Amino acid sequence: MGNASVAVGALLSADFGAASDEIDAAAAQVFGVNRTDPRILDLVNRAGSMSAGVLAVAAGLSPAATTTAVQRLVAAGHLVRAVDPGDRRRVVLTLTDSPGALVDSCYGPLGAALRLLATMSPTDLATVEAFLRAGVALQREAAGRIRTMADGAAP
Repeated sequence: MGNASVAVGALLSADFGAASDEIDAAAAQVFGVNRTDPRILDLVNRAGSMSAGVLAVAAGLSPAATTTAVQRLVAAGHLVRAVDPGDRRRVVLTLTDSPGALVDSCYGPLGAALRLLATMSPTDLATVEAFLRAGVALQREAAGRIRTMADGAAP
């Protein structure tokens, strides 16, 4: 692959990320929540339930920011605080039914991308999967590097 192709690929990858970010920003408006809140809903959804402390670490938020976000999501009817069935002294967060319908209405139409993937050969799918996995790893690595810059460390 030539340098021009790599440059085009990098630009398209950045465009893809920006387009995903646009979708998430629009979905946050539909949910009536802060821009960071869909990430919190996704984390709780994937875990099934989690404590606010675990959520803060997973979301990369301070405890105070997590508390504020949780209060906002509880007030919006998207999260509920519940007693942990495994430890009655602990409170966990779970999703209400509300986000499911909104997620389906916001993100469901993106199923066209899944239909596109269904038309691809196994070799092409393997290439797409390898690219996406490498891209996720590279972005997370870059985010860590950038966070150290924010903390005052040299890059």
